[in-house]
Amino acid sequence: MLESYATSTATALVSALAAREISAVELTAAAIEHIERLDPPINAVVVRDFERAREAARGADVALARGERSPLLGLPMTVKEAHNVAGLATTWGSPEFKDWIAPADSVGVARLKAAGAIILGKTNVPPFLADWQSANPIYGRTNHPLDPTRTPGGSSGGGAAALAAGMVPLEFGSDIGGSIRVPAAFCGVCGHKPSFELIPQRGHAPPGVEGAGVDLGVVGPLARSVADLELALSVLAGPDEDRAVGYRLQLPPLRHARLADYRVLVLDTHPIAATDSEIRSAIADLASRLDAAGGDVARQSELLPDLAEAHGAYLAILGPIMSRGAPPQPNATSAHAWMQALDVQWAFRRQWAALFKAFDVVVAPAFGVVAFEHQTADFQARTLTINGRVTLYMDQLAWPAIATLANLPATSVPIGATKAGLPIGVQVIGPYLEDLTALGFARLIGDL
Repeated sequence: MLESYATSTATALVSALAAREISAVELTAAAIEHIERLDPPINAVVVRDFERAREAARGADVALARGERSPLLGLPMTVKEAHNVAGLATTWGSPEFKDWIAPADSVGVARLKAAGAIILGKTNVPPFLADWQSANPIYGRTNHPLDPTRTPGGSSGGGAAALAAGMVPLEFGSDIGGSIRVPAAFCGVCGHKPSFELIPQRGHAPPGVEGAGVDLGVVGPLARSVADLELALSVLAGPDEDRAVGYRLQLPPLRHARLADYRVLVLDTHPIAATDSEIRSAIADLASRLDAAGGDVARQSELLPDLAEAHGAYLAILGPIMSRGAPPQPNATSAHAWMQALDVQWAFRRQWAALFKAFDVVVAPAFGVVAFEHQTADFQARTLTINGRVTLYMDQLAWPAIATLANLPATSVPIGATKAGLPIGVQVIGPYLEDLTALGFARLIGDL
């Protein structure tokens, strides 16, 4: 098992731990060795907590020897730098927070620890999680494991790079503009953006900002397999303690066990965001294989909401969210405009609910290009050349926004590679709170 650590899934490692085929101490030592050896040119695991990890591993072995079992008992992993871990710095990539130490774990981190996970440290992010690159003035830049001239994505880019490089088997990230799905697609790993509020956001906020999470934002896992995402979700999902007084989580089961029973809408073009021809070709190949497997595959539908209008609605909500904690601006969104934006969001949510009566899942690009070369720090100067045409960098928000605006679950899963060997990923979008359908379908297409 130690020989295959770099490619082993979290599910397989947990099984090996429970069967006493390997100890938590041995597994943690292997993880630390891989990080120390592999990370220097990548710079993914930027906050390290190895001594406490070794101590936790010893405790896990004692528990395993007593016959105790829990979903992640003895499994080493990392979490995104933006999640609070008691005793570690949380900076969100901003120098103004470089000395802030979290007094307590976030809800998600606490649940991972309660399930037996061993937190090795934290992975790199862009400032305020606002980029598809992971570089900041405190920790520097994270590079793609396959090509140091390229980004692994953002904002959960450090975590995706650590997974793809073989340093860790599981990561805890977050997503509001593709921050789980895009790095997963760029690095050839899996990631799940849960339905909104399925996992509490408490403890995932800039220092000094407490209380409720933000609209649109979610926290969720990245892993080497969809089964690992399902395992992590079983630990992370459920109401926060105040809601748990009166609410219990019971997600609907996946809609179908066979690909042949799925009704699939496949999208490969967007009125706002261009899509590289190699990605469209990979999606066309996937659609053909779904057809051959007996699935009911459509390339268009009158039920699909207007994607350009939906993107405008998304931006109207995202803008005020991303200004949280900044000084008041003269052009700030008024309360009435904010409420109107939420009304528009609700209307789009109803349209998507109607679509999912006719379809089970939607398959779409996670992003319009594969991992791109590092870009300048000046956002206004950034462009992406797609199919020979120069396009605006931020237009690519449109692909992640499809699921985000409507609060839908979306699973990012690899489906191939470019001629140059860079991973291609898609997002499988499911109905609201039917996360198990999105995950289950993503797992099935991995077997095609």
